[in-house]
Amino acid sequence: MQGEVLEGTMAKIAVIGAGYVGLTTGACLAYLGHDVVIADNNDDRVESLKAGVIPFFEPGLDELVSDVVKSKKLSFVSGASNASKNAEFHFLCLPTPARTDGSSDLSYFEEGINEILSVLQPNSIVINKSTVPLGTAKRLQGTLERTDVHIVSNPEFLSEGNAIRDFLEPSRIVLGANSREHSERVAKLYSKLNAPILMSSWESAELIKHTANAFLAMKLTFVNEIATLCELTGANIKDVTVGIGYDPRIGSDYMNAGPGWGGSCFPKDSTSLAQLARSFGFDFTLLEHTIDLNQKHLDRTAQKVQRLVPTDSPHKKVAAWGLTFKAGTDDLRYSPAVEVLKRLEADDYEILAFDPTVKQNLTQLASAVVTDDPYECVNGADALIVLTEWKDFKLLDMKAVAKSMRNANLIDTRNVFNRVEMEEIGFTYIGMGI
Repeated sequence: MQGEVLEGTMAKIAVIGAGYVGLTTGACLAYLGHDVVIADNNDDRVESLKAGVIPFFEPGLDELVSDVVKSKKLSFVSGASNASKNAEFHFLCLPTPARTDGSSDLSYFEEGINEILSVLQPNSIVINKSTVPLGTAKRLQGTLERTDVHIVSNPEFLSEGNAIRDFLEPSRIVLGANSREHSERVAKLYSKLNAPILMSSWESAELIKHTANAFLAMKLTFVNEIATLCELTGANIKDVTVGIGYDPRIGSDYMNAGPGWGGSCFPKDSTSLAQLARSFGFDFTLLEHTIDLNQKHLDRTAQKVQRLVPTDSPHKKVAAWGLTFKAGTDDLRYSPAVEVLKRLEADDYEILAFDPTVKQNLTQLASAVVTDDPYECVNGADALIVLTEWKDFKLLDMKAVAKSMRNANLIDTRNVFNRVEMEEIGFTYIGMGI
């Protein structure tokens, strides 16, 4: 993928927001040959990006940004209006965090729109990649009060750890607009990508993003429920998921049992979709129950530790491997690993944690200590709980790990290790559904 930037007839593009979606989107569009300016209102972040410092971990992104900056296809500025004043296309990549009631906080999104409104050139297209409630694009078009500026909804489907591949080799490109002409103009930006393009209404495009993530959350919840059933019956979740995954109607993706689901998208989009349903008077019991079951599964995961190391035990030192919500990222937002450890902290367990991308103690955890050495982490521990599926863990000397622990209890919530091998070493092994 890396190398010379692709050539062709290109567009001038402003990307508003230099977060995870904005930086990945801008860098990939620049790789396709477009002239891209990424804007952010955080001056320190902009200066760091100009210096080549990427503010988060995403495999390959630092090299890609360096390449397209050197090719003069990508630059960074402070202030959204400074990026938009010379652009034809304006990508909104702004955070829309969830409020306590599950609805989306659009304050950052609206600030970005207000900042660029006065500098938008005639016939500009504002392309929304932020995850927003259904009806936002239609409302935004009315708010603009300009018939020469057009709104297109273009939801992102980037998975952390695979974001560059997801952008350049997408499974689909969704474009929602009130005119096919506007969708076709945006489609040309992606002309070098080989992917099906779905052109729909604003409302359908907005609902597709929420529905996709809510569906995957339900799939993961279903697998975790079956994993619990496997533990009760003696079945093996790996055999079950492989067996049903051969069915093309089901597929093998998102079929790994784990401690629960989390991250920056699934919780927010699921609760937002449920809140939307409630606002229309629709009882979306299936989705509501999916969200509740995930919380119960996080409880069950913590209870695996509590059964091996009771809450009234004089020794309650727990080592945790993995803090991020999944491997391949440093993202801790709504991490199931952190949620499980919160439950253990509440019962006064002493926690030492290690993660390859986390180097400091977390504000989300009151007393847990983050170490930079997985072996130091387990020294004298009464249990080791594996919470993120980092491949590096399989390369560690598990015999040395068992020997350094006070009690060799291994709770493997990601099924990283082989039960037989771990038991031969001397661990009391508890997996997830096996």
